[in-house]
Amino acid sequence: MHRVLGDRRAIAILLGPALLVYSLIMLVPIVWSLGYSFTRGNTIEGFTGNGGANFSRLFDDPAVRDALWFTLRYAALVTVGQIVAGYLLALLYVFFLKKSSALIRTLAFFPVVLPTVAVGLLFQKFFQVAPQTGPVNSLLNAVGLDSIDFFGSAGSAFWVLILMDVWRSMGFYAVLLFAGLVDIPDEVLESARLDGASGLRLIRHIVLPLSLPVLMSSLIFSINGTLKVFDSVVALTNGGPGNGTTPLTLYMFQTSFTYSDYGYGSTIALLLTVVCLLVSLAVYRVSRRDLSES
Repeated sequence: MHRVLGDRRAIAILLGPALLVYSLIMLVPIVWSLGYSFTRGNTIEGFTGNGGANFSRLFDDPAVRDALWFTLRYAALVTVGQIVAGYLLALLYVFFLKKSSALIRTLAFFPVVLPTVAVGLLFQKFFQVAPQTGPVNSLLNAVGLDSIDFFGSAGSAFWVLILMDVWRSMGFYAVLLFAGLVDIPDEVLESARLDGASGLRLIRHIVLPLSLPVLMSSLIFSINGTLKVFDSVVALTNGGPGNGTTPLTLYMFQTSFTYSDYGYGSTIALLLTVVCLLVSLAVYRVSRRDLSES
């Protein structure tokens, strides 16, 4: 095996096709988009170079700051919600449900396979105030409280969006983390129990450290997905009210395809790429440090 993997020609044969496909699908569009960021125009009018004008506009655009702030807040809250809810469900599967966990896992995973539009419509009906009162407002009225127009303000719409995306994706992370928990040897858990560890002490000192690699992998996977949120926002709020729930992805889409400003849209896409890269590097460095300490 060492002789094969030490052969450069063997490495080129094994990895070459995968690297070529990756370059064509991922790297070429990034470089192409970078080139567009130094231009202005569209496919009808043509493209002309404008130097660094798009980058100057990027730093002066208040809509970009709002979209970036929304993206970071959304990513942080949804990532925490996905990982915490998924980990708690995974612990429930392994330590409490056991035989019946397959049925519960199926029910928890079911929202993942639902179309995003269907989930968005479901939550719109669930929280609506007119023309018909949704279940949430009906419950508020039943306890003597006034109805709330959840989609009439950016603040309440933001929290409905958070709730929707945590609900629809926590089953996926529960199954992902469950795979890491079931790999913990039963002998280790039994030895810890014999030493007096149980309940939260067992989870904190034994289960959590041993499941840290898959937990960190889930964290990186989640944060990159939430930073690039698009479909759930379009399905639930379409960025409204106003631009109160507009992430960078939606602002980039609107700029490029609604207003046909491909150069500035590519600049926004480049900003999103840099944000994803920086966040991934930060999480990766923290995970390496935690794994070395454990």
